[in-house]
Amino acid sequence: MTTRYRVEYALKSHRRDQLIEWIKGLLAVPFVLHSQPTVIYQEDSENLVAVAADTHQRYAEIFRDVESLIRDHIDHEAKDLPGKSKLKLLVPTVGSFFTPLHLEDAFKHQDRLRSISRRRFVAPSFNDIRLILNSAQLLGLVRSSHVDLVTFDGDVTLYDDGACLTSDNPSIPRLLRLLRQGRKVGIVTAAGYTEAGKYYARLKGLLDAVHDEASQLTPDQRAGLVVMGGESNFLFRYDPASPHRLSYVPRDQWLLPEMTTWQDSDITALLDLAESSLRACVSNLGLPVTVLRKDRAVGVSPVNGTRVNREQLEETVLVVQNTIERSAVGGRLPFCAFNGGNDVFVDIGDKSWGVRACQQYFGGIERTRTLHVGDQFLSAGANDFKARLASTTAWIAGPAETVQLLDELNLVEETH
Repeated sequence: MTTRYRVEYALKSHRRDQLIEWIKGLLAVPFVLHSQPTVIYQEDSENLVAVAADTHQRYAEIFRDVESLIRDHIDHEAKDLPGKSKLKLLVPTVGSFFTPLHLEDAFKHQDRLRSISRRRFVAPSFNDIRLILNSAQLLGLVRSSHVDLVTFDGDVTLYDDGACLTSDNPSIPRLLRLLRQGRKVGIVTAAGYTEAGKYYARLKGLLDAVHDEASQLTPDQRAGLVVMGGESNFLFRYDPASPHRLSYVPRDQWLLPEMTTWQDSDITALLDLAESSLRACVSNLGLPVTVLRKDRAVGVSPVNGTRVNREQLEETVLVVQNTIERSAVGGRLPFCAFNGGNDVFVDIGDKSWGVRACQQYFGGIERTRTLHVGDQFLSAGANDFKARLASTTAWIAGPAETVQLLDELNLVEETH
């Protein structure tokens, strides 16, 4: 029984998004009924067009129904009855939605790009639905409010894993466009440096571009760029007078009221517990890593660039997370244990606190006017997951998708 539970839950469910999996299940029925996989493409092209049109209509109807369920879920949460919505009963793990999701229109848009309803051998996939949800979120933001703050993860979102934001990165012109439009931009990263120089090395292309665009950006627009490091622990603002283009912002200028109650003794105790658990995993799994202790984080990093198996990294995350959650200090202090791709770290706080701190720093921007873009939204070992508590989100799979998302946001706003 224990083994089966571990296989079915600990090693599988944390790798899935239950809402996306549920929508996939709904779309599987019309796909099976209309796919006609034995028909050769050239056999009857007119019939294939008719089948594709019928399939498109059935898919659109399903997304319209899910869109309605999400509106009902939002209404129930507004009435302080979040557990009573039909969607919550169908997908128990579903969270909050801060804006409606225009799923039918988003599906039609993505169907034009990805030919989802014309496919007969490949059913609507996880990535199809993820991108439809992203488009639906952009439509929801633009139609119901306005985007005032966009926050981004770093690795795999703005640049490749372990790389830097260089001057030729195609996201830079898009980020500058956000600043010119008067929006605030925050880089909310797990990198927990206390020195501006280290962030400058990672973000040099963007910071230099903002500096070089002095004639195109007003001082207020340039001041709209911040970097939140260590998930929610170190805030830096753009500073044209600094050689590193960034200046440290003292904590008393941006800490949320709840964060002021975090005790240093609890922070030390949680990091001690995390370090002990990490060391146990290193020994048990034979990991070729070294343990790193920082001011507000502790983790393991590979030695000499050695690659660590994903399964070992995920096992480490789950063990450490479970150990801390069961402890007394884990109940008093928020934390984030995550798989960084080739390392594992535990940070004090998480990205929900980081995004909320950015919102407060810029004068109290609402969750319905904030978009967080990241690549890690699975339920465990993913540090963007908690950002869903603080803002609307877009789940991307790489820097190229971030560029496409920002272009799509600009296009949606121009057409609405």
